[in-house]
Amino acid sequence: MLVLKRRSGESVNIGDNIIVSIVEVSGRNVRIGFAAPPDVEVHRSEVYARIQADKARPQTADELRAAAGL
Repeated sequence: MLVLKRRSGESVNIGDNIIVSIVEVSGRNVRIGFAAPPDVEVHRSEVYARIQADKARPQTADELRAAAGL
């Protein structure tokens, strides 16, 4: 893991097309902005974990029929 110090208004580039910017620092809170292409999904870790859990759960018969267009 890379750990950096950044101040408000500074940013970090990830590859050629993702920019992470520090928008505001207030006490222990940090507001972070992300600029990424539309095909790159950006989620908070707890939301990402929920998405992965939903993908892993077995589908019901109704969900399978709906996905098949039946």
